[in-house]
Amino acid sequence: MVGQSIMKGNIRHSVCRWCFSELSLDELCREALTIGISAIDLVGPADWATLKQYGLYSSMCNGAEISLTEGFNHVEYHNELIKRYTEMIPLVAKAGYKNLICFSGNRNEMDDETGLKNCALGLKPLLSLAEKYGVTLVMELLNARVDHPDYHCNSSAWGVALIDACSSSHLKLLYDIYHMQVDEGNVISTIRKYKDYIGHYHTAGVPGRHEIDETQELNYPAIMRAIRDTGFSGFVAQEFVPANANKLNSLKQAISICDV
Repeated sequence: MVGQSIMKGNIRHSVCRWCFSELSLDELCREALTIGISAIDLVGPADWATLKQYGLYSSMCNGAEISLTEGFNHVEYHNELIKRYTEMIPLVAKAGYKNLICFSGNRNEMDDETGLKNCALGLKPLLSLAEKYGVTLVMELLNARVDHPDYHCNSSAWGVALIDACSSSHLKLLYDIYHMQVDEGNVISTIRKYKDYIGHYHTAGVPGRHEIDETQELNYPAIMRAIRDTGFSGFVAQEFVPANANKLNSLKQAISICDV
């Protein structure tokens, strides 16, 4: 496309739809192409045709989950979740996509061991189906300190233990850099340690979840180089909430920062 930015090709760039909800999806797609973004995150089946129209990829599909708080850690949600994901996995595959997001849900006073056991119990029946269709379920890590109080999968180590318990290459972690900086820090070392468990990345600035520029504490060029050096071949999706008046300039700057 004329005017499209030339990327270095070491990082595959995406942007989360909800962060730019004031734009129509068509507008976001057009702008994404001029910036050098090749995918849109967190869109479901109703929007896939629009992405295809612009030659953009759905890097993280959604629409099967109940909510962030009602997830696989509580068995009372398993029947509904299994139904939803059983229906969605073939749709993701038919559309030519690979990643489908999932959530642990909130603790509601549940201990880690029980939550892990319950999540594995609910996910295992779906992972054979995911393998059949070439789809990966991706459990998002979220912070429970600021944005999502009581969320269960707020520890990289707990997420890794869940994947080990499920013994499937079709379950990965969505390592949200913002969320994990808030709850546990040590971002680059964690990325290096758990590189084989991570299937996707989200970005945002700390504190505030805004732009990823020099006004905040995370060194995103260094983080992106660490991701690059692990051999990661998935997508890094911008998920910051722009504070600047010109939101698209903020997005363009974020892509430039991350294009290492």
